[in-house]
Amino acid sequence: MTIRRIWHGWTTLDNADAYRDVLRAEVIPGIEAKGIPGYRGFELLRRDHDEEVEFITIMTFDSIQNVIDFQGEDYARAYVPEAAQKVLKRWDPVSQHYEVLESRSYS
Repeated sequence: MTIRRIWHGWTTLDNADAYRDVLRAEVIPGIEAKGIPGYRGFELLRRDHDEEVEFITIMTFDSIQNVIDFQGEDYARAYVPEAAQKVLKRWDPVSQHYEVLESRSYS
C-alpha cells in the first residue's frame, strides 16, 4: 500500500525563492541521503497568495512503516529542518498521511 505524506508551510513573498532553494539544496538531498527503505520520491507544490506563499510537500513511501523509519514513532510530526525554519513564516506541526487507492499518469 503506497502512502503519501502531505505537509503545508507558508513563507513571505520575499522568502519564497529562498525556501525553494533550501529544499532543493539541503532538505531533499538530506532526506535522500538517509537511504530510507520504501522512500519513493518528493514533490513540491507552490501557490502564491496576496501576502504570502504556500508550499505543499508530498513524500511517497511504500508503507506507513517506511514513514516511521523516516520520522520515528511520532511519525505525524512535521519534518522541518532548521535551515527551512529560518525562511518559513509558519508551518503545520504535523503531516497528513493518505493511502493511495489509485494513481494514473498520462503522457
